Amino acid sequence: MRILSILFLVSLCSSTVQAQTQFDLLVYGGTAGGVITAVSAAREGLTVVLLEPGRHLGGMATGGLSRTDFGHKEVIGGYALEFYWRVGLKYEMNRMANDVAWYYEPHVGEEVFAEMLREAHVEVHFGQRLRERGGVVKSGAAVEAVTAENGTVYRARAFADCSYEGDLMAQAGIHYTWGRESIQDYQESLAGVRDRTPKHQFLVPISAKDVNGRLLPEISGAPEGATGSADKKVQSYNFRMILSEDPKNRAGFPKPPNYDPHRYELLARLLAAMTAKLGRPQILQEVTLIAPIPNHKADFNNQGPFSTDYIGGSWDYPNGSYARRAEIWQAHVDYTKGYFYFLAHDPRVPKSLQDEVNQWGLAKDEFKDTENWPNQLYIREARRMVGEFVMTQKDLQTELTKPDPIGMGSYNSDSHNLQRIVNAQGNVENEGDMQVAVKPYQIPYRVMLPKRAEAVNVLVPVCFSASHVAYSSVRMEPQYMILGQAAGVAAAMALREKKAVQDIDPHRLTERLKQQGAVLEDRPPVAGPAFFHGLWQKFHPDESRVRTLP
Repeated sequence: MRILSILFLVSLCSSTVQAQTQFDLLVYGGTAGGVITAVSAAREGLTVVLLEPGRHLGGMATGGLSRTDFGHKEVIGGYALEFYWRVGLKYEMNRMANDVAWYYEPHVGEEVFAEMLREAHVEVHFGQRLRERGGVVKSGAAVEAVTAENGTVYRARAFADCSYEGDLMAQAGIHYTWGRESIQDYQESLAGVRDRTPKHQFLVPISAKDVNGRLLPEISGAPEGATGSADKKVQSYNFRMILSEDPKNRAGFPKPPNYDPHRYELLARLLAAMTAKLGRPQILQEVTLIAPIPNHKADFNNQGPFSTDYIGGSWDYPNGSYARRAEIWQAHVDYTKGYFYFLAHDPRVPKSLQDEVNQWGLAKDEFKDTENWPNQLYIREARRMVGEFVMTQKDLQTELTKPDPIGMGSYNSDSHNLQRIVNAQGNVENEGDMQVAVKPYQIPYRVMLPKRAEAVNVLVPVCFSASHVAYSSVRMEPQYMILGQAAGVAAAMALREKKAVQDIDPHRLTERLKQQGAVLEDRPPVAGPAFFHGLWQKFHPDESRVRTLP
């Protein structure tokens, strides 16, 4: 962590001076995509500054999402794969005939990002949030400078908005949207309000109202909306909790201020109904998804109909003011703290489940400056740019190749639930979850490009141009890094050739990325799980000793 401390001190010194600074490329947002954008551009010879509104590097890749959503691992290459390889070196994975670590501790991932930035000579400034109004200066279709909240002006020849929120993009006058399109907008069968939501759904009927006819907490009284219709609702956010089962390294679940156990009445009823249905209390893995990571810790994610996802709490976030977003962030903290406190202490929770919950606690050696609470809210989707090319459902399922590929995606179309409503039977129901398999597909350079009339020197690798359906697949942290690598190279090409980012030769960009190890074609793994399973059977014919491989 010494590297991070040095970077932080340097950034404090630079960010308190009311000065103008000039760079080739300014990257806004220290997400994983932002870090790799900065590293990529710097390796191409550009002078680069990375502005991070907060105090940490890596976004969700180091903010709790330690169970990497890789999809098909073989399509992840280039600097993204380098990151996971370097993390693997920290754990000496090569000693176990392995090369990378897909599951890792947050502080280790942040150390690796810091090292990559330092080695590339990227200037990093923490605590530099864009001024909420008038933060971007343009001349025609070119952005010239941005101003931070403390008045520091940063000038650059090119810009990359790598934040989850897309604030630089929005202030630059680049067209964007949020929420869900209708089926008709792009002829997407998965678009809009879902006709059925089988996953993370209530599997037992539970009345949405109490004995007095009032809605239970955490249920919306708003209408669901017509199937396939558009709305401005956003898939649920959560905190990816990093918990420890080591008694020496775990802190108890904190009780949130103004905690009201009645808020979790629906959860209490669900646990009782599932006990009756199964003939036993649920185990913890059925209530929250547990992914083990090194050193007796795990990444805890949403699982089931009532979990860490704060359904309906994210709708105002994408286009909200800084103050409104802070309220939403805190509301998610309070909801999640209450959720775990309820499971750990409420007498309505089955004892066996409660005992299992209390074997875990906040990891004391993670997120030390935020009382062991994740420093990043999982903003699964906020604003999305509407560029000249919009990636849609067909680009994940049928039109898999592109003339300007910069990388590949392979994760399911994965949207979490958007709303919790009352169905026609008067029972509670979740709506919006989407888990639909895709084939490995190419990601085109064009998804990062604004319309030419709106900006000629801005790239958008995180809030890229895609429909809700397509974004739900491409939005994974490895793909943000893949897009970031391409953005850094593209910025260097545009500046050297004195061209708009829309005018660089995409074929030359593709070739350069290939030279850097990017994967642009679907290729089967050399040896998959079946190969190793076969070896196990060969040398251990006793079937009772054959383990089930993932």
